[in-house]
Amino acid sequence: MKVGDYVQRTTGLGDRLGKPLAAPSKAGQITALRTFFRDCQEWEWLPRRFDPQRALAIPRSITALLGPDPRMIADEVWAKLLWAGLNLEPADLPQTRSGHFYPFELVRAVTLTWLLSGQRSNEIARLRVGCIRWQHDGAPIAGDSQEVLARDAVCLLDVPAHKTGTAFTKPVDPILGQAVDVWQAARPDQPKFTDRRTGELVDLLFAVRARRVSTSYINNTIIPMLCRKAGVPAADIRGNITSHRARSTIASQLYNAKEPMTLFELQAWLGHRSPQSTQYYAKITPNTLTKAHTGAGYFARNVRTVEILLDRDAVTSGAAATGEPWQYYDLGHGLCSYSFFEQCQHRMACARCDFYTPKESTKAQLVEAKANLQRMLVSIPLTEEERAAVDDGQSALDRLLERLAEVATPAGPPPSELHAEPGRPLPLTVRSPPDSTDRKCC
Repeated sequence: MKVGDYVQRTTGLGDRLGKPLAAPSKAGQITALRTFFRDCQEWEWLPRRFDPQRALAIPRSITALLGPDPRMIADEVWAKLLWAGLNLEPADLPQTRSGHFYPFELVRAVTLTWLLSGQRSNEIARLRVGCIRWQHDGAPIAGDSQEVLARDAVCLLDVPAHKTGTAFTKPVDPILGQAVDVWQAARPDQPKFTDRRTGELVDLLFAVRARRVSTSYINNTIIPMLCRKAGVPAADIRGNITSHRARSTIASQLYNAKEPMTLFELQAWLGHRSPQSTQYYAKITPNTLTKAHTGAGYFARNVRTVEILLDRDAVTSGAAATGEPWQYYDLGHGLCSYSFFEQCQHRMACARCDFYTPKESTKAQLVEAKANLQRMLVSIPLTEEERAAVDDGQSALDRLLERLAEVATPAGPPPSELHAEPGRPLPLTVRSPPDSTDRKCC
């Protein structure tokens, strides 16, 4: 089924005609069919031969696509809209035959409330006179708020009861409070209005000429006006710029700030009853995710690169076939000629067995001095204990050395027996990541 199928009027569908149904539309069609058969069975129009709840349940492939999906506005677009709102002028307002429909002070207060408060459009339309309160050092400020420096004042916004909870108070930017105070000073006396949610008679903040501001005023007037002033399109890849998208944008920016709000702090600021609702709004930006992924060091933690020296003379002359060493792993402090170095359990704590050649020895200097020596790199994955020895420090290293004390080296004897041989001081040397200096432990 596609958009426009089985309908008599296609007015308003526009370019959506012929496109596949979205997941909510599919769920709605199935729900309507399930309700029809359920009612027919309850009214005894049909015999009960099947259970509509099970036979016509919404498939998981559709339910996985349902649920809240707040759409963020790109940071660069949101910054332009914020600039346009802060620099709003009377000439930017839409004109009618009799002039501006609403006073400029009201339009500016509504605009900054949408840009800075993170509230729903119906909550903004239901704000009441006196919803802005100023505090200084924890105490309310008496007198005109214009005399208070913004950096010293705390501006609090009283939000009325909304669709998910009761009334609450949240801090907002002082610029918003100043704009609301300017409008309250210029606001003419208005009759009380009935709150559409609570049924109370209240003094609505955004009302003039005995008419309240419509809940669609932001979508139909404010946003197109800001888009024109900022020079940005009214739609992006995620769809039209709407009033509710600002709520997700502000929440995500607070969550990804340099000193971010926690999930529970953001829940209280948005007024959600459940932290699960806040998770839909708090989106992790790609920049924050990139920094976290880079800081985790996933690749460097799981793979270490070791340089290999290949003695081509030993290979071409046939000496390698007789058992002569021809492949050397550069450990930083020496060379290891064990061919299966990546399988050696002592590679992170070299016991300096017979395969080990110190770099200060003459043999090591001759190997590195050969003109036809080839150099290669091999990635060595580390075990959990070896990663802990690299990342966690001396305590993890001591545990690794204790475990390897009785493990046989490639040459045969374990490190404890190598230490016991007279005249052979064999300090254990720890292998370090390539981007750090070699650490040695005696």
